[in-house]
Amino acid sequence: MPEGTKVISAETYGNSAWTITGRIQVILPDGEPKVYFLKCASEDHGRTMMFGEFTSVTTIHDLLPALVPAPHGWGKFKVGPPDTYFFLSDYIDMDMSAPEPIQFTARVAELHRKGTSPNGMFGFPVTTCDGKLPHTVEWESSWAVFFAKLIRGVLKLDIETNGPWPELEEAAEQIITKVIPRLCGVLQSEGHQIKASLIHGDLWEGNVGTHADTGDIILYDAGSYYAHNEMELGQWRCEWGQYLRAKVYSKNYLRNFEAAEPVEEWEDRNRLYSLKYNLNYSGGHPGNVTRQTAYNDMCFLCERYAPLDTIDKYDPQNDPNVTGSKIVVHGEYA
Repeated sequence: MPEGTKVISAETYGNSAWTITGRIQVILPDGEPKVYFLKCASEDHGRTMMFGEFTSVTTIHDLLPALVPAPHGWGKFKVGPPDTYFFLSDYIDMDMSAPEPIQFTARVAELHRKGTSPNGMFGFPVTTCDGKLPHTVEWESSWAVFFAKLIRGVLKLDIETNGPWPELEEAAEQIITKVIPRLCGVLQSEGHQIKASLIHGDLWEGNVGTHADTGDIILYDAGSYYAHNEMELGQWRCEWGQYLRAKVYSKNYLRNFEAAEPVEEWEDRNRLYSLKYNLNYSGGHPGNVTRQTAYNDMCFLCERYAPLDTIDKYDPQNDPNVTGSKIVVHGEYA
């Protein structure tokens, strides 16, 4: 905050599974009132989360200033233990109902088009997080290699949380060694090319709002990296989605950013990309049904691209995109 800022109030505000969040009302040195949003987390993982989010939001803000709350800084509290870290940004009053599909998808696609990797590779300059999981963001020229590392990271977290599951582990190895090279490898072969686009990294509906005063779409709680742009939409098919699962969102997005070639494999890539989000959620929430969903999706993809006799058959009744089932996220339906 600017030197000479007078704090009027500081209170807890909002809900977060992995951090403490608050709202700070101040009077600036010039006499103007202002409200900040504060996020805090402890120990080494807290440092990684806060620095990663600050870097993510700053990168997005530099491209599209109105798309995210303006970031002001991050750092370490003077008081401890435990060592506690913070991220400070503007507070924005938002409407959290479903965003208007055309405006929302156009803004997301604009982020993906304008957010170009500084070296043309997939990755990010600092480690970012999705909940408990630090992303593996070392630079890779191959999207297939980069995505396989992401899957190995979430699979490790899931097994640590929920214990061994031999069939899931065998299916996951088949996904990593056979399906990802097939579905993602073709994106950069046979004359096909994709660019490494800046993605939000955790773009579910709990991280989207509409500015109460301007009507602008606002994104927050980013854990960014440069990826195949379609990676962002993998989370929209997950069963904690209340409205982003509606086809109107993905269809409108694809009007702004066409599906990569081969276009006919877009749906299978979307299912593949959702594995990262479902396994990550399962790893952060012991016993959650998203583990079964991820395994069922692996079975589907293996049947189509690299069959295995030692795993189960895909079951449409365990597919939330067939049944329409939903789960509760952080105490709310999402």
